[in-house]
Amino acid sequence: MIIIEKGTIVELDIHGMYADNAELEIEQFLDTVGPKVQEVVVIHGYHKGQVLMDMVRTRLVHPRIASKIISLNKGQTRLILKF
Repeated sequence: MIIIEKGTIVELDIHGMYADNAELEIEQFLDTVGPKVQEVVVIHGYHKGQVLMDMVRTRLVHPRIASKIISLNKGQTRLILKF
């Protein structure tokens, strides 16, 4: 997983990961991320990333996630975080 921090927004690139591993790493990241981060953009892809996209959009649950926004870019999902 590649992490790119841009102020209050963090990008997580999970291309090429297995869904279970990616889910665990995202959950661990959300467990430790500070309150400064308000949004996480998960880059999962959509051609070969369909399994990852489905995991992020339907299966991923964490107490820090306030909502999920399906981006116009099909290869990413935005997670809006609770403070």
